Amino acid sequence: MILGRRFFSHTRQILHENPLGLPRSPRSAAARPPPTMPRAQRGLPKKLPIPGVKKVVVVSSGKGGVGKSTTAVNIALATAAMKHRVGILDADIFGPSVPSLMNLQGEPDLTETGDRLVPLINYGVQCMSMGFLVDKEAPVVWRGLMVMKALQQLLHQVAWDNLDYLFVDMPPGTGDVQLTLSQQVVIDGAVIVSTPQDIALIDAVKGTNMFKKVDVPILGLVQNMSLFVCPNCNHETHIFGQDGAARMAEKLDIPFLGEVPLHADICQLSDAGQPIVVSHPESSFATHYRSIATNIVHALETSSDNEK
Repeated sequence: MILGRRFFSHTRQILHENPLGLPRSPRSAAARPPPTMPRAQRGLPKKLPIPGVKKVVVVSSGKGGVGKSTTAVNIALATAAMKHRVGILDADIFGPSVPSLMNLQGEPDLTETGDRLVPLINYGVQCMSMGFLVDKEAPVVWRGLMVMKALQQLLHQVAWDNLDYLFVDMPPGTGDVQLTLSQQVVIDGAVIVSTPQDIALIDAVKGTNMFKKVDVPILGLVQNMSLFVCPNCNHETHIFGQDGAARMAEKLDIPFLGEVPLHADICQLSDAGQPIVVSHPESSFATHYRSIATNIVHALETSSDNEK
């Protein structure tokens, strides 16, 4: 069963509690018994695991434009190349990038029960994004309540197929989406992406402190666009400063996961929906992403061993 765009567009205008337009289950909100405890006494929602997912990793940045989505996708693909089952959830409701980066389009099917979305797959990675549910050039003009409900549906009403790792590409900043995720989902670790530039690092620190405040483990900091490599002569220039993220990681006492240079090939291949990790796996740039992915997986495995 396909979720039609016309049905979706009509539904999202009138059903604030069901913005993705998923069919109602018999146990709808109207059918559920009222809570036995007043709302004021119930406190924060209980953190729940995502069905079909073993580990959840959020990839975040304090500021937009630092290459977070490109980094998240390439890290996920590098992790999948390590023989893990991997998925990507695009949590940016207003500006989804995963469909373009993963060269995916079309609407997701529904499960046989009709209450969950089936992820689209490319390069062996399962993907879900708001971008699959709206036209590419259509804006999502929603207020906060609708956005939060849509995010909840993307978190809990997607039929992930036995994933080892789900990478969540977060919107920039420290707002409602970050807070909702950290309060409602068991997150195994957060990866912060920043450039070496001071103005980006200021917001990266804010993002790091936010995750610490809500008790989300910090896996480490990634320095993107660490230096510019000229595509003609391979001359290297530190146009955003040198080693700023590495120094900040040391100051914050969090791991430094690695760095990725700024190069035209990474940008052009990402825009073409051919991430460099899969299109040019032998390149030095793909090696950077694989190193970062290895550090993330090692940190998660070490954390699991310590919990046993």
